[in-house]
Amino acid sequence: MELKEQINRDKLPCHVAVIMDGNGRWARKQGFARVKGHEKGVGAVKATVEAAAELGLNYLTLYAFSTENWKRPKYEIESLMKLLVHAIHNEMASLMENNIRLTTIGDLNALPSKSQKELQRAMETTSSNTGLTLILALSYSAHWEIVEACKELAEEVRIGKLATEEIDSTLFATKLSTVGIPDPELLIRTSGEYRISNFLLWQIAYSELYFTPTLWPDFTKEDFFMAILDFQNRERRFGLTSEQITLVEATKKKRTK
Repeated sequence: MELKEQINRDKLPCHVAVIMDGNGRWARKQGFARVKGHEKGVGAVKATVEAAAELGLNYLTLYAFSTENWKRPKYEIESLMKLLVHAIHNEMASLMENNIRLTTIGDLNALPSKSQKELQRAMETTSSNTGLTLILALSYSAHWEIVEACKELAEEVRIGKLATEEIDSTLFATKLSTVGIPDPELLIRTSGEYRISNFLLWQIAYSELYFTPTLWPDFTKEDFFMAILDFQNRERRFGLTSEQITLVEATKKKRTK
């Protein structure tokens, strides 16, 4: 039986986030420049988005470019930005055909104007789609996001719009760039590294973490399905005991009968 057929469609994560790592190492192993790795990685993006859409996932977030990535060599950054524009342009028909809505998180003002325009056009074009929501994290870092949220809350307190004692985790979450999007239930990282790399630090508080040695350009639909199956074999307790979880599930079943 193929991996996809083994997946329980009733136990799918609503939101999967992916740290796409390993493009540079893949290129180095092949004897290519780093940019070739990024180009090859576009194929893995396409495969992952298609796999998520085929399963019927609601949200998929891809860590495409971090705030820290701006420190990379100028030629690599320029190549990445060109590749971003090219990839979005080429995949528009596919996004529409598969009913996929594109959106972004991050400091988009830091991106080149051409990249901003292409992203805005794609988001507007796909805004009415009702299938998978594809979220690209661009010029994003969790530290930046949390600091921006703190600034907004501090300003509301300063002008008297908000009292300090009103601030709680629920309110704080409304100031994050992912407002309206459920927290990821599964976070996948490729390339064999065991780091979060400043990605969705607030949102992944209770996410299941899945690490694979596969370099991103080699990541396939089967790799994605394997991560989903691994997720489905875990017990998610959220601070409760196994016995409490069993009781909660039994109560849910009784209510649905």
